Parts: sequence; structure tokens; C-alpha cells
Amino acid sequence: MDTPVIDADIVKPESTVPSETPSADTVLELENMIKTNVTAVDRNKAELKKLKEMLESALLNDEPYRIAAEKAKEAAKEKGKAKATVMQNPATKQLDEKVKDLTTENKELNEAQSEYLREYAKLSGTNEIEGEDGEVREIIYVAKLVKKAKR
Repeated sequence: MDTPVIDADIVKPESTVPSETPSADTVLELENMIKTNVTAVDRNKAELKKLKEMLESALLNDEPYRIAAEKAKEAAKEKGKAKATVMQNPATKQLDEKVKDLTTENKELNEAQSEYLREYAKLSGTNEIEGEDGEVREIIYVAKLVKKAKR
């Protein structure tokens, strides 16, 4: 038989789900990881620049490569001249403008889509959406760190 409970406190079990607000330690750890990463990227960029300069020097010191590079440079100049001639044609100019306009339009559409997706994910609580073709697509985010503009 069960004994009746006369006086008791209700104890909630600790949640295994992380809290919505991160702890100060977590934020500091993330900040340190970001700073360490920035330092590593900067160091790698400097090393890469040095290695590329060494490689370019080695290539230019090789006579057959240097001669081939000069020929390629001359060919590029000729190609540029030929392109400029073709681009003077009104029909070609019109095509070029259409390409530029459509490229700009696509860039603007993609920027708007990014905002729509961010808002959709926030409001719906899901990171998936089914397209008109029936295919389920996942919403992903890409973040990058850039230097803040000085004002």
C-alpha cells in the first residue's frame, strides 16, 4: 500500500536542453576562438603572400616559362583588342548591357531571397522549405568577419 504524502516539495529535474541565453563563459570561449581564428587566418595570409612571391620568382627565373609568359601576355593584348572591336558592334553592346542588367537583377533577387529566408525561418521556426517543384530545401547561413569601416 502507498503511504499518503502529507508535505512535499515539487522538484523539477534539471533540463538537458541548453538555456536560451548563453552563459558569460560560453560567450568568452567563443570570442577567444574567433580571435584565435582571425590571428591564424592573418598569419596564413602573410605566409601565403610570401610563398606566392617565391613561386613567382622561381617561375620567372625559368627561361622557357618566362618566354611562354611573354607570349601569353601578347596574346592577351591581341585578344583584348579583338574584343574591343567586336564590342563596338551595336548588337554586341546591347547583349553586353542585357548581361549586365540580368546579373544585377539576379544579385538583387538573391539579396532579397536571403532576407525572406531569414524572416521565414524566424517566423516558422523551421529551416526547411518545400519548393514549387516539391523538393525540400534547407536554409543555411554563411557568416564571415569583416573589418568595421572607420568613420
